[in-house]
Amino acid sequence: MKPILVVNYKAYPTSHGKTAESIARKAAELSSKYNIRIILAVPATEAYKISRIHPDTYIQSVDPVPEGAHTGHITPEMAEETGAKGILLNHSEKKLLYRDIQKIINRTKLETLVCAETPEEAAAVSLLKPTMIAVEPPELIGTGIPVSKAKPEIITKTVQLVKQYNKETIILTGAGISTPEDAIKAIQLGTQGVLVASTIMKAEDPLRKLEDFAMKMGIS
Repeated sequence: MKPILVVNYKAYPTSHGKTAESIARKAAELSSKYNIRIILAVPATEAYKISRIHPDTYIQSVDPVPEGAHTGHITPEMAEETGAKGILLNHSEKKLLYRDIQKIINRTKLETLVCAETPEEAAAVSLLKPTMIAVEPPELIGTGIPVSKAKPEIITKTVQLVKQYNKETIILTGAGISTPEDAIKAIQLGTQGVLVASTIMKAEDPLRKLEDFAMKMGIS
């Protein structure tokens, strides 16, 4: 299986408009050029547009409400209509109840990537059979201190626990991943790839930074 690089656009100034589109075009180019899968997790407002530039696009969370009178909510069915390939769920900045994660996974036809803060939470989430799980200690998110170096035991324990309950779900890691070397170390510890955000979205040259990750992760 190819290494996986998930880029979470979050809500940075680069997450919409021309820069967001440029990153998507670059991701489409690099996915073909190097032996790597690049997933873009984008705001709901950008999903329709970005998914037509780079088909491997996820929407950044949906709500566990039924279709109906729910002003301002995004349902799984709406996400499917954008053309997105998947949904990012339960990020530390957009937490969901366990039962709500289950509702969404059961309702959608899309791939699902569920974030977990601890190995134990990752193991519990694996029972819901998401496509992917990303373990991200929240205290390291955005710090530039990579979990693969600061707390490698979190990665190895997550891999061990998740595999006990679900051998099919793909395991990723995130939080503080700032360089391709951090990502390669996470893969060496047993995961399939990484989830990043600020290291690319806040970079002086996001396209160059993205290519650096893609090239080195693909070679590894």
